[in-house]
Amino acid sequence: MSLQFPLQFEFQANKGFDTFYPATNTDIITELHELISGQGEQHIVIYGDAGYGKSHLLQASCQLAHKNGINPFYYPFNKRKLPPLTMFDGLEQIKLVCFDDIDEIVGLLDWEQAFLNFFNQHLENNHRLILSANAHPDDLNIKLLDLKIQLMSSLALKIQPLANEESVSALICKASYMGLTISPKVGNFLLSHYASDLPSLWILLEQLDKATLSAQRKLTIPFLKQIMEE
Repeated sequence: MSLQFPLQFEFQANKGFDTFYPATNTDIITELHELISGQGEQHIVIYGDAGYGKSHLLQASCQLAHKNGINPFYYPFNKRKLPPLTMFDGLEQIKLVCFDDIDEIVGLLDWEQAFLNFFNQHLENNHRLILSANAHPDDLNIKLLDLKIQLMSSLALKIQPLANEESVSALICKASYMGLTISPKVGNFLLSHYASDLPSLWILLEQLDKATLSAQRKLTIPFLKQIMEE
């Protein structure tokens, strides 16, 4: 029987492993590659503060799985607009499932139970599961003991923030992927004057890319100041 999911997702082309600057997070990338290959852990929880790249890594995992002939499923939870509980129907047959922000359904008993049922069936099928959360599973306010035990049995990996110099390297790396050249000097100027957190930097980077393309100019500090004043 073919599966028909009411929820579909689109691959975000700019969120592959090749556009993720790992810094001190290389161990997470290694574990994800091994999970996808079927040689590593069966289920992984990536946890840490927002803006450090958890969603990027889940999207990258889906893209790599797809390239390897595996049809994955990705969904980001948001408690303000949760889908019907029937979203789990049939997902236990998907070889790789990635759920972003699992903490958004923690504390909601019906969702915890539905997710636990899926979790158990998915693992019985020997399939792979990648989750993200804002905290270690032990620190999540989970109501169902059985769900807490399952999540605690997962390999929990904390994503580490980037130091300032690493943020500059990440910015240069991402800009290069977009076809935009940023010098270390301009990168440091951006971080010190306009944005220091990665989500804000990525938004700003898209604006700068459009501005340089429109003006057909390189991104220098004087041109950067002009763009930001407009």
